[in-house]
Amino acid sequence: MRVKQVLVDQGREAKDASRLLALASTTAKDAALQLAADLLVERSADVLAANADDVARAEAAGTTATVVDRLRLSPERVEAMAAGLRQVAALPDPVGQVVEGWVRPNGLRIERVRVPLGVVAIVYENRPNVTSDAFGLCLKSGNAAFLRGSSGAISSNRAIASVLREALVRAGLPAGGLELVDDTSREAAVEFMRLRDYVDVLIPRGGPSLIAAILEHATVPYVIDGDGNCHVYVDAAADVAMAEAIVVNAKTQRPSVCNAAESLVVHEAVAEAFLPALAKALAGVELVGDDAARAIEPSIGAAEPDDFATEFLDLKMSVAVVNSLEAAIDHVNRHSSGHSEAIVTGDLAAATRFTTEVDAAAVLVNASTRFVDGERFGFGAEIGISTQKLHARGPMGLRELTTTKYVVHGAGHVV
Repeated sequence: MRVKQVLVDQGREAKDASRLLALASTTAKDAALQLAADLLVERSADVLAANADDVARAEAAGTTATVVDRLRLSPERVEAMAAGLRQVAALPDPVGQVVEGWVRPNGLRIERVRVPLGVVAIVYENRPNVTSDAFGLCLKSGNAAFLRGSSGAISSNRAIASVLREALVRAGLPAGGLELVDDTSREAAVEFMRLRDYVDVLIPRGGPSLIAAILEHATVPYVIDGDGNCHVYVDAAADVAMAEAIVVNAKTQRPSVCNAAESLVVHEAVAEAFLPALAKALAGVELVGDDAARAIEPSIGAAEPDDFATEFLDLKMSVAVVNSLEAAIDHVNRHSSGHSEAIVTGDLAAATRFTTEVDAAAVLVNASTRFVDGERFGFGAEIGISTQKLHARGPMGLRELTTTKYVVHGAGHVV
């Protein structure tokens, strides 16, 4: 009961703050964001010291290098967090935007207006930068951020949240605009997912076990930020040099993130020329493939059935060879997590068919999957990438953290 009561108290504070933030001016919100950015840089030594404690505990526990990379902060990453807040401050404020409006024949004026969601709860794993990113986007869109990070990043999250809450207060806004759950127990996580009286939407950012927990326990509305089993399909009409550069970038530029490519599909017409050269270019990446891929390039290991649907988040990639565009589309749709899928081709008809028939939040033509990102889309720091279809899909920026309401103006109208 004690755990639940603490969360209820925090939820109540966040709800009260959300009502004030919904009324806050753009000027006030932007001032708080700029101040938060400045304070993060000023207090970076404190943040990095707290992060060093988290990293040391993770390494002592034998945590994988990929997870430690997500957890680790550096002066450059703290500067990037601050830059993200300033970038969000520079973006247009969506609150109050009239999405559409019309006048009925009887003279009734109807408008659909953007308004904040209210309290946005976020559960996330070892990524302390999410604390800052989520705060910035929630504040600019007039929402309170109610955050529950992982035990592995708790010291970092506390240090960052302390700085951000100070910025709110100094800017004249309620400290409850950012609430951080201090209890990282499973019991607290489950109770957090059930705060229906206080949470308007829950966004999980993590792996399959977190998503499974949300699906099992959550009683609040949620938006799934799901796995990224992203494919690159190299078509028969591909420029193979371009394809090689795209695949190498999509796989190796930062393999631990959800928009990194995990799966490669190659048309048989170019496979014999493409795969041996790619295997050399991907030195250090473990390739596992089907029989057709292995017959062309002996360094490719045998793929297990689940490999084609796995988000490796590491230097590993599945490879499949297909005999047609239709087969490529079928393979992608069968194994896709609905995140981001790319085609490399010089054939406009093939590109059009791929973008039309592949079911994913983002489909790219002749570009790396690494571009599917809120900042690269021009949204500023993102809250996550939704792989579902309601109410948001793809990178979730400021607009995706609002809903709409109808405002109706009459002149004594009655039915």
